[in-house]
Amino acid sequence: MKIYRNITDFNPTKKVFLTVGTFDGIHFGHQKLIESLNKKAHAAGGESVMLTFAPHPRLVLFPENNSLKLINTLEEKIERLEKSGIDHLIIYPFTKEFSRISAIEYVRDFLVKELKVSTLIIGYDHQFGRNREGNFNYLKELSDLYQFEVEEISAQDINEINVSSTKIRNAILIGNIHLANEYLGYSFSLTGEVIEGKRIGHTIGFPTANLYIEDAQKIIPMNGAYAAWAKVGESWYKAMLNIGTNPTVNSMDNVSVEVHLLNFSEDIYGREIILKFVKRLRSEVKFEGLDQLKNQLRLDKSQAEKILEISL
Repeated sequence: MKIYRNITDFNPTKKVFLTVGTFDGIHFGHQKLIESLNKKAHAAGGESVMLTFAPHPRLVLFPENNSLKLINTLEEKIERLEKSGIDHLIIYPFTKEFSRISAIEYVRDFLVKELKVSTLIIGYDHQFGRNREGNFNYLKELSDLYQFEVEEISAQDINEINVSSTKIRNAILIGNIHLANEYLGYSFSLTGEVIEGKRIGHTIGFPTANLYIEDAQKIIPMNGAYAAWAKVGESWYKAMLNIGTNPTVNSMDNVSVEVHLLNFSEDIYGREIILKFVKRLRSEVKFEGLDQLKNQLRLDKSQAEKILEISL
C-alpha cells in the first residue's frame, strides 16, 4: 500500500476506484466496503484508493467539544489498512477551509480533477460538502455529467444491528469489549510506553507496567480490570490490567493504565506495550487494605488465565 500525505503526489496510471471517509475503527462494515472496492478495482484492471482525513473532521469543526475519542490512532488505522489490500491511501489534512467548499466543488475539483475518480464506492450514510449538503443521490446526479460511476454499500448488520464507529465507541466506554471486538472484527488495542510508577504492585507480588498513552484522542475503556494480550518486542504475553484511579492505594483522581504480565519478570521501562483487549473482568473496587487487594488479584489472575487460554 502506498501512502500519500500530499495529494499532488498521487498520480494514478490506472482507473481509480475510490472510497472516502474517516473510517474510525476500520470495523466490520468498513471491511465489507473495502473488500468490495478491492474486488471491483482489480477485476476492472484498476487500483483501489482510500481517501481519509486527519485530524478527524469533528475535532476541527467543533474544537470546543473535546469529548470525541477515537477507536484508532492514525498509526493504528494505517496498520489495519496495510492488511486490507488497499493499493493507495491518501491522508488529507482536514481544515475549516476545506469544510466550507460546496458539494459541487468537492466533486468537480477534488474527486474528478485531483483524484481522477472512475468509480466511487461509498457507505450508505455518506455525506460531504459545506453543511453536509451532498449525499448519494447528489453524486448520482453528477456522475453522468463528470463521467464516473457511483455505488452505495448498504448497511452492514451484526445480529440485525447496524455497525457504526459510534456504537463501537459506546461499547468500549461501558467496558463491553466483547461487543466492541465483534463489531470491529478484531481486538480493540491500546499502545503505550512503560513509565515509572509507585511500585506498589511489586510489594504484593503483582508488579505492573504503568503505561503512558501519548495520543490524547485515543479512547480508553471504562474503569475496571481486564484480561488482555500484551505484546512486548515480538512476543505476546497473557496479561491482566487495571484502568482507573487505584482507590485502594491512591487518593488522587488521575486515571492510569497498569498492566501485569503473567509469568514475566523482565525490566521493560521505556519500552512499548501493545494491548489487545479480550474481556472486562470486574469494576474497579476500593479494598480495605493490601491483603484484600492481593486476594482479589489472585482471583483476577486465575480468571484471566482461563479466558486467555481460549482467546488467541
